[in-house]
Amino acid sequence: MPKGKEQFIKNFEDRVKETIKKYNLIDKEDRVMVACSGGKDSTTTLYLLNKFGYSVEAIIIDLLIGNYSKENLENTKLFCKENGIKLHVVSFKEEFGYSVCYMRSVLKSRHKLKSCTVCGVLRRVLLNKKVRELNATKLATGHNLDDEAQTVLMNFIQGNMGLSAKLGPRTGRISDRKFVPRIKPLYFCSEGETRKYSEMMEFPVVYDRCPCSTDTYRSSIRDILDDLEIESPGIKQNLVNNLLDILPALKEHYKTTEKLMHCELCGEPSRNAVCSACGLIQKLRA
Repeated sequence: MPKGKEQFIKNFEDRVKETIKKYNLIDKEDRVMVACSGGKDSTTTLYLLNKFGYSVEAIIIDLLIGNYSKENLENTKLFCKENGIKLHVVSFKEEFGYSVCYMRSVLKSRHKLKSCTVCGVLRRVLLNKKVRELNATKLATGHNLDDEAQTVLMNFIQGNMGLSAKLGPRTGRISDRKFVPRIKPLYFCSEGETRKYSEMMEFPVVYDRCPCSTDTYRSSIRDILDDLEIESPGIKQNLVNNLLDILPALKEHYKTTEKLMHCELCGEPSRNAVCSACGLIQKLRA
């Protein structure tokens, strides 16, 4: 292996190790479930946690988005088989009764909801439920530095600083027995660095973005930040660093001003009487 390539891989892996250690993301007794999509970020996360010797399994939600989902599922199965990792496959349609494409189409037509809003809300609730049922103590996601910077800027522009209180390498601001803590081992790794690492390691992944994600607000913010990063290198890191500086104060403030309840329909943790997922299903059936 060329020396430059070897050094990049070492530096990348050391940064992830340091993030896990500094923010106490994983304890020795933890059983970690990695939320896989078949992409570079979640595959890298799964590979590294397994390499570092943690008790790790993988979970993927089959969204049935044509060949995109099929290829991602096949790649994830292959990767897990080659690395001796147990994989749990969950069918979106079996859980909700509809395919994500059908729900997205109806809710976009009737309520002008974006594709990622529909998929993101339902996938998030389903992951928490299934990971809890599988007795995992942590849910690791592939969110990277770019993802966090985008979310920080989106929340600020939209006036949703309360949502930013849930960010950080270890997410959440309110504890609940039904919430599985989420961690982001790639928190300080940029999207470009993660892709480079994935390509160097020759992971079997799809590098194309989800075909349904082109109409999102996040995609616009991503383009803006990418342009700003070219003009002012380090701006994404600065956004994340500034968030971390004020995060303790944000968590404390919103911890005392917001109460958590459980959805009266499904019993999952919610900020309202009816959780976001059940709310979407109600709109679909109305």
